Amino acid sequence: MGARVAGEDATFEGVVPGGGGRRRISGAVWAALAIVYVVWGSTYLGIRVVVETMPPFLSAGARFVVAGVVLGALVAWRYGPSALKVTRAQLGSAALVGLLLLLGGNGLVVLAETSVPSGLTALMIAVVPAWVVVLRRSFGERPGPDAYLGVLLGLAGLAVLTLPGLSGDVRIGGVLTVIVATVLWAVGSFSSSRIPMPANPFAASAYEMVAGGLGCAAVALLRGEQHGFRLEDVSARSWTAFAYLVVFGSLLAFTAYAWLLHSAPLSLVATYAYVNPVVAVLLGALVLDERLSWPIAVGGAVVVAGVCLIVSTERRR
Repeated sequence: MGARVAGEDATFEGVVPGGGGRRRISGAVWAALAIVYVVWGSTYLGIRVVVETMPPFLSAGARFVVAGVVLGALVAWRYGPSALKVTRAQLGSAALVGLLLLLGGNGLVVLAETSVPSGLTALMIAVVPAWVVVLRRSFGERPGPDAYLGVLLGLAGLAVLTLPGLSGDVRIGGVLTVIVATVLWAVGSFSSSRIPMPANPFAASAYEMVAGGLGCAAVALLRGEQHGFRLEDVSARSWTAFAYLVVFGSLLAFTAYAWLLHSAPLSLVATYAYVNPVVAVLLGALVLDERLSWPIAVGGAVVVAGVCLIVSTERRR
């Protein structure tokens, strides 16, 4: 793991002399985490608005292909065309990760949000760290008791957060779709640090988005989403949300996430799944006038406590 970008060491530093084995988290890692925490929390609302007048997989495919092509052009401009050169194995790995994350993970979330509220979707996505811990344990890693406790604490808080959403009329199919999405996202995140990926994490992100976008487009065509769809029927509200998802959700936040997968411990990166629901619920209250009840306030506090525990565990490792 450990990637150097633009000459700066953005990874966890080595053991600090006299520091008792503690490692300092760099400012770049904290900045990328903040982007993923806040911006991705807002994308659930954006997706919900997009699918009001756009087909789910068709909109997701267009979003990721556009963002991937733009990011690839930016990489070539900033680092030179050679930064986009990859081996066949690296290209295949990037495509696989892109399909797992963006077709299997995000694509299924977009589909689910045609019937599941954005806040509740974000809450269910928070099981990703639990799957990551299971995967790490399956491959012989030992996250440590504090990591397990942090996961349990986070899930307990999310259980409290979920209570207000359970009273609504939510289709079980949509709920199961989100659960499958969380598994595929966890597998994609876990795999990205164990298979040969492009050396430049931004180039890797571009290839992942193009592959994931093409996968979403293929599924859209198989589902027949193009039949009866007309651009003139898309509302200005959906177009605005689509543009936001391309620029902020994909170019900014997904690129930050892909870089973090190269530059920070996976269990630390996965803590975004605890913060995103809090952001999503707050935005639901502010933008959609959803009720902000005491379970949301209490659950949010417990979620943050779980994040702090996992972060402190990684800093001691």
